[in-house]
Amino acid sequence: MTATLDGLLGRMTMYRLTLTLLLILTVQALILSLAGLLAFTPAEIGGTLVAAVGGTIIGTRLMALILRLRPHGESSLITGLILFLIMFPSDTGAGLGGILAAGVAAGASKFLLAVRGRHVFNPAATGAVVATLLGVGVAGWWVANAFMLPVVAVGGALLLYRTRRLSMAAVFLAVTIGLLLYGLVQNGMMPGAGLQLVLTSYPVLFLLGFMLTEPLTLPPLRWQQGLVAAVVGVVFALQLSVGPVFLGPEFALVLGNAVAFAMGQRRGVRLSLAGKRQLTPTSTELVFEPARPVRFRAGQYMELDLPHRGADSRGSRRTFSITSAPQQHDAVTFGLRTTEAGSSFKTALLDLPDGARVTGTLVGGDFHLPRDPAVPLLLVAGGIGVTPFISQLRDLAERGEERDVVLVYAVRSEQEIAFRDELAALGTRVLLFLPTPGDTPALPREWTLAGAEPTAEALRAAVPDLPGRRVLVSGSPAFIGRLRAAMRTAGVRRVTTDAFLGY
Repeated sequence: MTATLDGLLGRMTMYRLTLTLLLILTVQALILSLAGLLAFTPAEIGGTLVAAVGGTIIGTRLMALILRLRPHGESSLITGLILFLIMFPSDTGAGLGGILAAGVAAGASKFLLAVRGRHVFNPAATGAVVATLLGVGVAGWWVANAFMLPVVAVGGALLLYRTRRLSMAAVFLAVTIGLLLYGLVQNGMMPGAGLQLVLTSYPVLFLLGFMLTEPLTLPPLRWQQGLVAAVVGVVFALQLSVGPVFLGPEFALVLGNAVAFAMGQRRGVRLSLAGKRQLTPTSTELVFEPARPVRFRAGQYMELDLPHRGADSRGSRRTFSITSAPQQHDAVTFGLRTTEAGSSFKTALLDLPDGARVTGTLVGGDFHLPRDPAVPLLLVAGGIGVTPFISQLRDLAERGEERDVVLVYAVRSEQEIAFRDELAALGTRVLLFLPTPGDTPALPREWTLAGAEPTAEALRAAVPDLPGRRVLVSGSPAFIGRLRAAMRTAGVRRVTTDAFLGY
């Protein structure tokens, strides 16, 4: 089930998935309004949609024109549709003007309130805050209603699953629902009725699934994300006011964004391309020279920012696992698959000449080896998913730390084995899985051809003490889904994963 879901969601970028879900909600809102099931007329819903989306596009394109940057079409539509679903609908000139102003502010905030090419605050929430403070509009969060709840819940769950933000979601839901429900019960409402009211009348699920999880405004580490979720949840649930201004969900999110920015990387990483080397016919390692040493932990990733002509819907920023060891201060290296169809970013990255400069905007990730060196490890890599493990193994070698490590490496063919010579030099015990090995390949001394697929039976046969090992899995979402199921069958209770999310 999870493998199938991972495969389906993995075919879409996060922008495309989010936009699709928002369009479904928009169509549903229009149908509900026509059927008389919403408190707003079709004219109010239609006018608000045009003003919110139109204002966002105007604000985005105007700032892009002034700053001579390329606007991101899908991102503008996403922001406009979110604003449509949260601003109080209107069909009057003044009301629509306020919504239009919120859209312009939302679009412009992506450029005016940005650091190193990343906007600091959620654009839709920023637009709503600006409209409220100027007194020209107000956020009504009308998306929170019983009729739209099922689609909001399913859509939010898909986004949370795809972005692997389930632990952050648990924190937000526990804090927000707990505080709201406590207040309602204190005022005499029964717990069941209070919970129903919270879910159908408060935008808890929409704020969480469609706004709080925006990757550009989240801090890099899991515990930091949990803290931001708690801050947003507390401000949201307490329903505070500062003077005449009610701190609604949009204010709670903006405050959370400020906390996230304070915890994130405050300075961009300046990198100069120093060289490239072909790892396999379909993958390459890029070597960059940093302007100053980069601090990171083995297994983390870096987000690279590369503005380029003809940028596609994936934009000008992508994340890649770091393959170099933290001790290597004169170089930072990344391994990436180079056969991704239609990726304008990778095309521009691979076409860079030596000496070209790229900016690293974020270093993050929690995909680390356990600190206790006595814990036996099983590292499972699918294809280019081996990259974070290369950094970790290089780190162990630099520190002279010996660990009981077994690397399960699943590739499509012998030619797709990346870092083969280095893994052999490191003395890593490798269990190789090839779907069609043909003639038995000549393998390094510590390597074993373990089968065609890393199934539960094959893994138990190759690693008899498998249930007692700490298991880390890296690869595509579909690969991770298959391996997680295989590990459960094999008796492994806990699996740490590192999936490429497509940003």
